[in-house]
Amino acid sequence: MARRLLTATKLVSRSSIGVGTIHRTMASCGTSQVVPKEEVVRFVRECLRKAGTSEKDGQTVGHHLMTADYSGHFSHGMNRLRMYVQDLETKITDAHAKPRIVNDFQAVALVTGDNGLGHVVGKFCMELAIEKAKKFGIGMVTARSSNHYGICGYYTRMAMDQGLIGFTCTNTSPMMAATRSKGKGLGTNPLSLGMTASDGDRFHLDMATTAVALGKIELAITKKEPIPPGWAMGSDGKVTTDSEDAYKTSLLMPLGGEEQTSGYKGFGLALMVEVLCGILSGGQFGPNVRQWKDKKRVADLGQCFMAINPEAFGPGSQERLSILLKQLRSLPPATDKPILVAGDPERAAMERVDENGGISYHPNQLKDAEEFAEQMGVEPMKVVPAKIH
Repeated sequence: MARRLLTATKLVSRSSIGVGTIHRTMASCGTSQVVPKEEVVRFVRECLRKAGTSEKDGQTVGHHLMTADYSGHFSHGMNRLRMYVQDLETKITDAHAKPRIVNDFQAVALVTGDNGLGHVVGKFCMELAIEKAKKFGIGMVTARSSNHYGICGYYTRMAMDQGLIGFTCTNTSPMMAATRSKGKGLGTNPLSLGMTASDGDRFHLDMATTAVALGKIELAITKKEPIPPGWAMGSDGKVTTDSEDAYKTSLLMPLGGEEQTSGYKGFGLALMVEVLCGILSGGQFGPNVRQWKDKKRVADLGQCFMAINPEAFGPGSQERLSILLKQLRSLPPATDKPILVAGDPERAAMERVDENGGISYHPNQLKDAEEFAEQMGVEPMKVVPAKIH
């Protein structure tokens, strides 16, 4: 059976915390119990500190993973913690590395992550892009020697919170079956663009250029569910709905699926991301990036970050965006479901968390967190009753 993040070979136990204590803390967790956001951050931070990071870097990653779960992207939140800890403990990722500027010219810059945590590299790069955008109207930063940096939307939100348009994309380990091929040529190569409207509304796109991110298949395995057709190819080189087989091959379909359903467009978008990331930064690119399960060499991922000041182009853009979003949502519906724009599902997820007083996790993920707390020697996450059941 394929090795999975949530059922990975357990690390050597270093804890004096009893299993009974953990179960009393987190037992019987379900939809009626939630984990407060700050508790998720604390748990991630302490686990990463045990793995050798600084308090600051642990906090950065903790806030990022919490935000992913908070916005409903459970595939890229706490689900990724084991992977980060393992990479730090095996030193395939440098716990002490700090991003630094290699080239800096007016509105653009090149940064090396020196093989540090991708979230730390990403935060540094977007902060630099924001600084440049405020000075020049636009800022663009590429990074190399980085690692998995979480959800793209986290970085675009950083720019949005400053009244700017944010954009980011990253290359990843090759997983995409190029159109007309059953070989891995490009990664999931996700991208995000976001802008805030005048009335607090927003457009916030965050998407993979494959039909789905690998984390969604991992979650399907955790839940013991099949995957929809068009997500991935199986070991026989054909489209599969078997989540176990899909994870084993890690051969994802491009956005759009097969050629007759416009999968070549997803393939083209992924290649666009690769130009902005691996090609432009000088990091690894395409099939040269290490395989997802290869822990013998560093990732050396390439990433791109942009921040744009809309006011540099003249007034009124945020007002126009507000009008557009309202017009789109008010179009005649084809079903009984509301029309959504990018960012609406995440906003709804965050509102539910705020109403409930915390994040509701799948029981299997909570069980894994219990075990991991004991292995890492940290206090397990505390759960509280949901405010709204």
